[in-house]
Amino acid sequence: MSAESTRTIALPSGEEVAALGQGTWYLGEEPARREQEIAALRLGVDLGMTVVDTAEMYGDGAAEELVGEALRGHREEVFLVSKVLPGHADRKGTVAACEGSLRRLRAERLDLYLLHWRGRWPLEETLAGFTDLMEAGKIRYWGVSNLNVADMVELTALPGGDAVAVDQVLYNLSRRGVEWDLLPWCREAGVTVMAYSPIEQGRLLKVEALGAVARALGATPAQVALAWLLEQGAAVIPRSGSPDHVRENRGAVDLHLPTETLDALDEAFPPPSGPTPLEML
Repeated sequence: MSAESTRTIALPSGEEVAALGQGTWYLGEEPARREQEIAALRLGVDLGMTVVDTAEMYGDGAAEELVGEALRGHREEVFLVSKVLPGHADRKGTVAACEGSLRRLRAERLDLYLLHWRGRWPLEETLAGFTDLMEAGKIRYWGVSNLNVADMVELTALPGGDAVAVDQVLYNLSRRGVEWDLLPWCREAGVTVMAYSPIEQGRLLKVEALGAVARALGATPAQVALAWLLEQGAAVIPRSGSPDHVRENRGAVDLHLPTETLDALDEAFPPPSGPTPLEML
């Protein structure tokens, strides 16, 4: 594998990673699709989509096992991300969950480890676990997922909490509530925003207004939806278990959206006019 050059986004540390990566939610759950999904992940890395996002929750570890197989022998080419479930996110549980993820991924360390969403454990507990993992060399960076502005303010007020690298949230053309407060807050704080479900698990592709924009550009609806998120300065992790869809997704990196296109998308998918509770899938 030798990744093509692609658009990048900076983490708070200054390290540049691929702005368009690969998600793995629902991958690894159907044996009949396993070889195709592995081929898709490998192709994505070849095409420069070198951020690979997974979680212990996905398929109860099956997605991590799939990723471990797909990346065997090529781990150093990838920026590898996984997540701890809230129920495991006390200090010791965070460490144990990460060690389980590393075994399934056949990896010695994660590049980024996220709290999947906020649960019953205090953020101090999870942060202590992240600190232990960093000191042991098992993770390079840590972050969160599905945390709103109030959560982020609370987190960054904790000792060491300002080291949070990423907030991964539901963000796409039909889910723009984060633009009201969370995105501006993250930009000001220097926290990278990562968008999951960027085409709303395929539902956006059925919206005629998006299709019309895509046809005018000679692109596909998925490419327009992904390119729009890249224009917003987010890292984006579309899931695909098909090599053909991976190639399609990669085309978003080279797609320029002129002002009139952005205006048309704003008309079809209006930005928020006020505060919106953080949405999740």
